[in-house]
Amino acid sequence: MATTVPSGWASALEQKWLAHKRYWYLTSLLLPTLPLLSAVLAVHFHQGAWLWLVVPVGYLLVPILDSIVGKDHANPSDEQVEHLKNDRYFARVLYCAAVMHWVAMIGMAYTVSHWQWSALVMLGAGLSAGLINGVGLAIGHELGHKVTDKQQTWAGKLVLACCGYGHFIVEHNKGHHKNVATPEDPASARFGESLYRFARRELPGALVRAWELETQRLERQHQRWWSPHNEIVQQWVFTLLMYGLMVSFWGVVLVPFLLLAAGFGWWQLTLANYVEHYGLLRQKEANGRYQRCEPKHSWNSNFKLSNLLLVHLQRHSDHHAHPTMPYQVLRDYDDVPQLPQGYFGMFLVAMIPPLWFAIMNPRVVAWAEGDMMRVNLDPARREALIQRYHRPTTS
Repeated sequence: MATTVPSGWASALEQKWLAHKRYWYLTSLLLPTLPLLSAVLAVHFHQGAWLWLVVPVGYLLVPILDSIVGKDHANPSDEQVEHLKNDRYFARVLYCAAVMHWVAMIGMAYTVSHWQWSALVMLGAGLSAGLINGVGLAIGHELGHKVTDKQQTWAGKLVLACCGYGHFIVEHNKGHHKNVATPEDPASARFGESLYRFARRELPGALVRAWELETQRLERQHQRWWSPHNEIVQQWVFTLLMYGLMVSFWGVVLVPFLLLAAGFGWWQLTLANYVEHYGLLRQKEANGRYQRCEPKHSWNSNFKLSNLLLVHLQRHSDHHAHPTMPYQVLRDYDDVPQLPQGYFGMFLVAMIPPLWFAIMNPRVVAWAEGDMMRVNLDPARREALIQRYHRPTTS
């Protein structure tokens, strides 16, 4: 259950924090600013190593600061939720972030194309831009859920186009949210499945599912897949247009950079999908349908800094239980599965499968109370995993 207080605030300290939290969401603009800062430093000091700056900041500094700053357990009251939901300030923060992500991408592309850099420096620039594109996907995710607000939806499409992930809104809203935490969902990681095996299933699976869903929608409207109303094609065209303009202005040297920035951006979303539902399974009801998605079917991470940077994406339990709720009102729950670190730290762990399994497998088993029939198991290792971990507790 969410930790709420009828009077509105848990403590004087939380009252002060919640009163000013709206301004702290502006920290979501910090990460897309980093590529521009790194570009300025690289040119000023003639040191291309600065173009790597975003990578250690994202994967090392943010997790360290998460541990220092701690967690955010403050929740708005019901009265505050009703007020915050209608406050357009929070949408404007997202619009600014969406613009900043394109500015960062274009600024990094300009820097890469106008100075002579080594292959290693170009690699760092591509990875840095890709990591920021992954953060942009979090912004696009939030905007893309506002299906009743065309302005926010289009802003979401534009920021997702930074790395060419044009099929995300269709796949995520109509596919992932419907089938989350079930074997039918390519974006829900299975217990015992490494990140790299998951990626081989999730990346093509999400694309295929999105295309099928969009094609079906267009067919119901008696339109072809190549219709200008195809929401996936709309975003891909915008990506190709922007990438094409940068290459035409600044040269083909940008092609490997753009491909790397886009690909590593996709990889960040794959990392997020992997950690958000690993091993968790919704049970089937007597009628054969899966139970309604509840907060317990998502891994939550409530570290204050990374939640601000990712506009509360890490309060994932509440997001899946209430997918239309805007980020500023998502709540912390005290009885849901918890990740031991923020997303950036868990991404690093996930890329080392033995470490990931050592940390997360016991947590999944504890969540299922030792009953592996309640876990979303990797079918290739199902029997071995059951034999190793199945120890149901008796009441």
